[in-house]
Amino acid sequence: MAVAVTTKTAWKLQEIMAHSSNVSSVVLGKGSGRMLATGGDDCRVNIWSVSKPNCIMSLTGHTTPIESLQVNPNEKLIVAGSRSGSIRVWDLEAAKVLRTLPGHKANICSLHFHPFGSFVASGSLDTNIKLWDVRRKGCIFTFKGHTEAVRCLRFSPDGKWVASAADDHTVKLWDLTAGKLMFEFTGHTGPVNVVEFHPNEYLLASGSSDRTVRFWDLEKFQVVSCIEEEATPVRCVLFNPDGCCLYSGFQDSLRVYGWEPERCFDVVLVNWGKVADLSISNNQLIGVSFAQSTVSSFVVDLSRVPKSDSIPHGLIRDDQPLVPPTPTGSSLRRIYDRPSTSCSKPQSRVKHNSESERHSPSSEDDRDEKESKAEIQNQEDYKEIFQPKNAICRTPPRNEPFPAPPEDEPGTAKEALKPSQAVDVQTSLPKQELPDPVQRPPIASSASLTRTEPSVIPAARNEPIGLKASDFLPAVKNQSQTELVDEEAMSQIRKGHETMCVVLTSRHKNLDAVRAVWSTSDIKNSLDSAVAINDLSVVVDLLNIVNQKASLWKLDLCTIVLPQIEKLLQSKYESYVQTGCTSLKLILQRFLPLITDILAAPPSVGVDISREERLHKCKLCYKQLKNISNVVKNKSGLSGRHGSAFRELLLLMAVLD
Repeated sequence: MAVAVTTKTAWKLQEIMAHSSNVSSVVLGKGSGRMLATGGDDCRVNIWSVSKPNCIMSLTGHTTPIESLQVNPNEKLIVAGSRSGSIRVWDLEAAKVLRTLPGHKANICSLHFHPFGSFVASGSLDTNIKLWDVRRKGCIFTFKGHTEAVRCLRFSPDGKWVASAADDHTVKLWDLTAGKLMFEFTGHTGPVNVVEFHPNEYLLASGSSDRTVRFWDLEKFQVVSCIEEEATPVRCVLFNPDGCCLYSGFQDSLRVYGWEPERCFDVVLVNWGKVADLSISNNQLIGVSFAQSTVSSFVVDLSRVPKSDSIPHGLIRDDQPLVPPTPTGSSLRRIYDRPSTSCSKPQSRVKHNSESERHSPSSEDDRDEKESKAEIQNQEDYKEIFQPKNAICRTPPRNEPFPAPPEDEPGTAKEALKPSQAVDVQTSLPKQELPDPVQRPPIASSASLTRTEPSVIPAARNEPIGLKASDFLPAVKNQSQTELVDEEAMSQIRKGHETMCVVLTSRHKNLDAVRAVWSTSDIKNSLDSAVAINDLSVVVDLLNIVNQKASLWKLDLCTIVLPQIEKLLQSKYESYVQTGCTSLKLILQRFLPLITDILAAPPSVGVDISREERLHKCKLCYKQLKNISNVVKNKSGLSGRHGSAFRELLLLMAVLD
């Protein structure tokens, strides 16, 4: 099919290291288009501002990887579903967990907030759909009808229906006022990934892995049009706010579709890979994608993207007459009647059928909510975005369009690139931040330029503490200046870092020495050599290996390791504290009962040298554990993951008191 290809309307905004492990879910806030939420295999939900590289807030509480995320329309609440089937709702302004909603028996695959009330719909691998009342902490409906995992849920603009897309190749429409199935749409030949309501008309769009996009009439309950023969499956869809076209995210491209007749207005090449979510703000389309532990955001300038058939092209069939395009704002179908108040009224008319269920709060759920934390990483950004001084405007105040990169000038090196390479050709250095040639809006900060080092340095971070790579690179004076090659940039960065290179080289030699001792002797001697080096980083590297195999631990090792654990627990480095907690937990679980039993046993008759040696080691370990227990008590009042770890250790050490 013939389509117009646009190559200069999209660019990469930024790439962030979002989690310490793989990212499993990403969602954009639809209210401002500036809020980004990510969920990972580390069981955390991190909140970001789209244009900033630093995490604003980290939400903990889930014990299994995050599978699905959703932000409510006014961006005050966020809901996350985990692999275990648990759902948690956080209040972002209060920075605390609001509700824990148990009920599903398998992975949470999809979530969506009601457009008006405090209701959440959830779809799961257990094939069920549940409608939750967040305020009352109860399940209003359980809809059963799909035979495979429910991949996408969407409420209608008037809040009366919910559409579900599933791996069973069907799209179902559920009536919330009657509490039952309204209609089932069939026609897709593969799992249906996404579904979206038209913002005004009774029209529904769905995208499937069979590489088709279908439009359904919600009055006649029949297919309006079907767009086929796409190269890759559609991953996400979003109607333009005025309903004039549908934006569809594919692998490395954005396609703009019309219906009646089906046609493609434009194709925009964007190197975003497998795009996960779309949002529109200030006539710009924001797209996010993720790969492993990184999340990338992209911008498409919609002012350069055709949204109508001023010059017909694309998927118009030769055997059909050309239908004049419908003027923007006119509607061929019935328009949604949006209520002027919240949806608490329709709730009173809800009928509970045999498939519906309610869930009352329990003490166990309350305990889970208390254990869920919201760790605010960036205090200034948190206050600016979620707790603004102006009570009327709750969304981020700096809601200006993202600046576009400069146009290519004739004769520059970019003209030789292919269209697919024209997006985000900023630098040949991966994951390095170079000075932006376009002046961006200033970021509110304190007047002092002194960088202060945080009291606790996080284990996962995407840039050195207190340093920016751009500070060490030469300023780009000319816009058309040729980009730095890798060798030149590395030489610039390494200038003045001889000391750090010496430290890293020394650490490498120390690890080689410890490894040589381990290979020729036993683990006790290798630990002795690591302690003798007097470098905690070497001890941490060695303990991370030993912690993976509990059978390597002996009583002899405890006498060597416990003094080092005391140092690790008081370290400012998060990774050191994590390693110390893990090692101490292993020692307490395996050796504390033995130590207390030997110390409580009556003295033996006669001479038993081995018993005397064991008794001496137990006394030494007991003394060291008593010293460590004071550190654990002081740290047990912390919040978040470390506070939970220290409180668990405190319970294990209760027998020492």
